[in-house]
Amino acid sequence: MKFVLLIAIWCYTTTAFAPTQKSRQYSPLKAAEVDNVGNNIAVKNLLSQVETTGLLTKVAQAGLLSKAQQSGVSLTKLEPLLALAASNKEVMILLEAAAPEALPILPKLVDLAPPALPLLGAAISIPPSVLQGAGAASFAAAAAGIYLIPDDTVIQVAAQTLLGGVLGVAVPAASVIGAGVLAKITKG
Repeated sequence: MKFVLLIAIWCYTTTAFAPTQKSRQYSPLKAAEVDNVGNNIAVKNLLSQVETTGLLTKVAQAGLLSKAQQSGVSLTKLEPLLALAASNKEVMILLEAAAPEALPILPKLVDLAPPALPLLGAAISIPPSVLQGAGAASFAAAAAGIYLIPDDTVIQVAAQTLLGGVLGVAVPAASVIGAGVLAKITKG
């Protein structure tokens, strides 16, 4: 019996040294499709969509750049932010990794951009202090909602969770970050 057990152990350990087929590893990122010149087809289609929708013309007609300049935002003031992003290797790695997955979203953004241009024009002219106040008011509204809504049913707890997530975290974070960016851009 011991002999059979020793043979079984010996056979099992020898399989560790036996050649095996290499398993194929698939990368989650697909190679970009390119045309015969080497242009990325998805990017080419996106730029064609921007051209056919007249997005840049609509940006000019909305006066978005003029409003930005009147608010103190200019491309030269954006340069330090771009340099900061370029010098931060982690940000660049995240952007490069997200690019293939984000590319299909961009045509949808181009479709949604024209109606959003007036909102962007209005948002640029908001002072940073108003954004910070809106964030604080949103947080206070979330706290009041969570306090005032009883937690007797699942729906009420879900409403509290939604209030806490949206008004208590997302809106204040966006307001504070937006106020910080606007303050840095308009002062820079």
